[in-house]
Amino acid sequence: MRNFCRTALSFVLILALVAASEAATFINVGTGSTGGTYYPVGAAMAKVWNDTIPDMRANAQSTGGTAQNLSLLSKGEAEIVFADGLYYFAYEGMGMFDGKPMKGLRAIAPLYAEPVHFLVAKGSGIKSIKDLKGKRVSVGAVGSGTEITVRALLRANGIDPDKDIRAENLGLSDTASAFADKHIDAGLTVGALGIAGIVEIMTVGTAELIDFEPAVIESLCKELPYYLPFEIPANTYKGQEKPVKAMASWNVLITNDKLDEETAYRMTKALYEKKEDILNVSSRLSSMAPENLKFITIPLHPGAERYYREIGAVE
Repeated sequence: MRNFCRTALSFVLILALVAASEAATFINVGTGSTGGTYYPVGAAMAKVWNDTIPDMRANAQSTGGTAQNLSLLSKGEAEIVFADGLYYFAYEGMGMFDGKPMKGLRAIAPLYAEPVHFLVAKGSGIKSIKDLKGKRVSVGAVGSGTEITVRALLRANGIDPDKDIRAENLGLSDTASAFADKHIDAGLTVGALGIAGIVEIMTVGTAELIDFEPAVIESLCKELPYYLPFEIPANTYKGQEKPVKAMASWNVLITNDKLDEETAYRMTKALYEKKEDILNVSSRLSSMAPENLKFITIPLHPGAERYYREIGAVE
């Protein structure tokens, strides 16, 4: 009899655990490398959701970044992912997604911008993209997203990056050193506002930020539609007293149309109501704001849209 009771109790406990598991909502968050911004911010978001949404089981997964995140999302191995401008190509079925458009992609929130910074050595006399002809120009590390963007930018403005300039494949830290050693005349680099390498360059005073001309901005935004006009606010960097005209791609928090509306609504609402908890991890997320929805180039998830409509951010 005692063994029977134990067996029955064990069976009841198993059923209770199964029921609890079935009631829980499991959310895998595709982020980036552990040393980047995506992963710690994703972990902070997962904690916010777990703490505020009943039966939510969210977990941040370290990944190789946007391309892998989109793959995980398409396979159902992630429900929420961080993505840079590559998401636009995925949605439209362009580039590496040619013939395989991901029309189910839906946006949850804008995160932060990564503008193209146009740096020129002081005294170089460079005032525009056209002035780069014959100059030594840092175009980003080989195969990096920066190099892809910079080469597209130059070609869209009539400059052959293999013939018209002396291209130097340098990462940001090496670009800073090259400016200090007077080995380059200019650098075109992509990075979030306040990124360390550009802070170093501007603080030391070896280079200055200059505006992109309106036609240059327009041409890149046409070539790479996930880029949009952007102003680097005055005093973002030492000695930068005026806003700088540039263009930027926005990092966006993305899901797909398989996530149910109520869950998406609760997750979006929690992000904004507990935003301070996320800002404690990265101040870059201060730009996770409804007014920046205009920079998202795919449809909002209906659940997220419901939240934005409630607060008057969308009609």
